[in-house]
Amino acid sequence: MDRTELLLAISFTLIMLAACSHGGVNAAAAQSPTKLLYKDFNQPVALRVKDLMSRMTLAEKIGQMTQIERSVTNASDIEQYLVGSVLSGGGSVPAPNATAFQWNNMTDYFQRSALKTRLGIPLMYGIDAVHGHNNVYGATIFPHNIGLGATRDPELAQRIGVATALEVRSTGIQYVFAPCLAVCRDPRWGRCYESYSEDPDVVTSMTTIIDGLQGQAPVGWEGPYVENNYKVAATAKHFVGDGGTTHGIDENNTVISYKGLVDIHMKAYFSAVARGVSTIMVSYSSWNGEKMHANRFLLTDVLKGQLGFKGFLISDWEGLDRITTPYDANYTYSVFTGIHAGIDMVMVPFDYEGFASNLTMEINIGNIPMSRIDDAVSRILRVKFEMGLFEYPFGDPQLKSSLGAYPHRELAREAVRKSLVLLKNGKTANTPLLPLDKNAQKILVVGAHANDIGLQCGGWTITWQGSPGNTTLGTTILQGIQQTVGSSSEIVYKAVPDKNFANGKGFDYAIVVIGEIPYAEFVGDNNNLTIPAPGIETVEYTCKAVKCVVVIISGRPLVVPPYLLQSMDAFVAAWLPGTEGQGIADVLYGDYDFTGKLSRTWFKSVDQLPMNVGDNYYDPLFPFGFGLKMGLKNR
Repeated sequence: MDRTELLLAISFTLIMLAACSHGGVNAAAAQSPTKLLYKDFNQPVALRVKDLMSRMTLAEKIGQMTQIERSVTNASDIEQYLVGSVLSGGGSVPAPNATAFQWNNMTDYFQRSALKTRLGIPLMYGIDAVHGHNNVYGATIFPHNIGLGATRDPELAQRIGVATALEVRSTGIQYVFAPCLAVCRDPRWGRCYESYSEDPDVVTSMTTIIDGLQGQAPVGWEGPYVENNYKVAATAKHFVGDGGTTHGIDENNTVISYKGLVDIHMKAYFSAVARGVSTIMVSYSSWNGEKMHANRFLLTDVLKGQLGFKGFLISDWEGLDRITTPYDANYTYSVFTGIHAGIDMVMVPFDYEGFASNLTMEINIGNIPMSRIDDAVSRILRVKFEMGLFEYPFGDPQLKSSLGAYPHRELAREAVRKSLVLLKNGKTANTPLLPLDKNAQKILVVGAHANDIGLQCGGWTITWQGSPGNTTLGTTILQGIQQTVGSSSEIVYKAVPDKNFANGKGFDYAIVVIGEIPYAEFVGDNNNLTIPAPGIETVEYTCKAVKCVVVIISGRPLVVPPYLLQSMDAFVAAWLPGTEGQGIADVLYGDYDFTGKLSRTWFKSVDQLPMNVGDNYYDPLFPFGFGLKMGLKNR
């Protein structure tokens, strides 16, 4: 057991002991089952589901199928519409920089409303926790998936799942919209950093994060699995083919044979279902012209039938509205088509009255049979029973210390180290620049990305799109360097150096940190993939004046012109590392060697795209799996 694993184990043990010693806010609920069978936790889940279903009205069933946004939610509406789930969309928070206590107060408020309804069915609260508990100020932000794919370390992914689950539970939330199992085949796609790799085998290997989030299902287990109330229900997303759209356009059409769809884009879902993933989110994209939200063959016949998925299917945000072109052109048709296709819970997220009204009408006139509704609701209830929501509906205040906990930050720092890919080290094989000298007299650090938490975290951080600035707690790359070098070393930092800034000042070397600005989803679609200004000029001005290592912060490979690569002494892909910038300094200065391997092909020109490993005309700048080492000895 290494140091990080030991810290995580100690942290979890202390949390468990504290919860036991205080009894927990839900202890009484677990000790006092009522005579109603569905409230008796000693009964098998199948019997509890059957008993509860027998007591439900149509309105109560439709309520369970409805997920609404917290910003338009209040106690009376939850009670009136019998809502089954609430979510926080990207950046939807109870208050700016809200604490774990404030998050718990909000989620408990909603839960108390649900428990006041006739049957007292607790609601699930969902949130995007795609690289840690990313909506929440002060949470540990891990590298985005493209970086985790570069680690080739499934066990690391599982430990990240464990830590993320604890931080999510610390805010009273029990349900996450993660992991993304997209196989990004074209980096022009704005969600490419949410994909572990262009290779389906690498993506499949990282489904171990589900075991961390939910707990590892016992051998032979079938169906959704959540080990205890220190774990969360996970979501595999987005089913299916979202990473293969034409030209990498978000929400576009994936043109591929059924065999190709299965072999490339569906492969990781076999593993996710086998691991007991609780929910699967449907993709906005289309397959050969048919919207996934309307595709009964893939959602019902294949996923629920052939793959044996027994959890519930959830739509994406306003996913039913997008079945038609333009959006919401015929909402009644969209509701009928999506529910008929096999969607069980609908992320409405605003017009829940309209959704309930349309679904009720479609059922009453016989367009949607009650068997389809009963299938949806029984799947949702099964997940809720497996989660222990009826016994533990409220947040546990004893977990508040998990948010941004030191062991989790150490784990994120480890993940950063393992995600870094060394692409060049030395203008010749005999002149390596790395590892850098910790005791150099004068060190130059340039580039805005060197001292900006928001830039190094990327999209899906505090807000949906993310933003520059020190938007949450963490360690910038510059701070990591400052904490690593010797006390006598002078560090000079300039965010945007001018043409002559590095000239003649006696710098031993320069660390140039450049990259993309934050983005998410379609906002990040990009047809040129050039290094954003002033990145190219910063490299040119600095590297012609002093030896330099260039660290690129990005959600995908970017175009690196040959002359620019030649000007660098060393080149490192750091992806979107998250809050723990110290991990970059750990490796640049030789405390650890580089171990990362490219999880996707680094192309020469966008004219080559899409280009993936195994293609007939494969001519990359750096091939899939490439990654150098410094060759450290006695480390």
